[in-house]
Amino acid sequence: MNKADLVDALEHRIGGKKAAADAIEAVFDVIIREVAAGGKVGITGFGTFERVDRAARTGRNPRTGESVRIESTAVPKFRPGTAFKMYVAEPETLPKSGPAAARAAAGTAAEVRSRAEATIRANKAKRKAGKNA
Repeated sequence: MNKADLVDALEHRIGGKKAAADAIEAVFDVIIREVAAGGKVGITGFGTFERVDRAARTGRNPRTGESVRIESTAVPKFRPGTAFKMYVAEPETLPKSGPAAARAAAGTAAEVRSRAEATIRANKAKRKAGKNA
């Protein structure tokens, strides 16, 4: 899904293509400006956007093998939230549609965390069982 597809998906919920595009642009603008300024943007249940400073380091040119100095830089980082991870791991738990349905289906933060932790434990057990087989 690209930005145009996202606008199309939100068009029916927001009430028009222009309103959907403006809403997406506004959200992206706020996130980009806050992260660029060194802040964090945390959206409960979705994730956190933040700025990470990478130190200067020495790399290698893969073609020549020559050492190359790589300057320090700042990059954006996204860490998905517990509910987002749970929905990706268990798509069948996704609510039908709409923000009110999502909140009702997700339950309290403690319930979401508990379900996510149970899913993580189950996945680890499956991986461990697969290695021992």
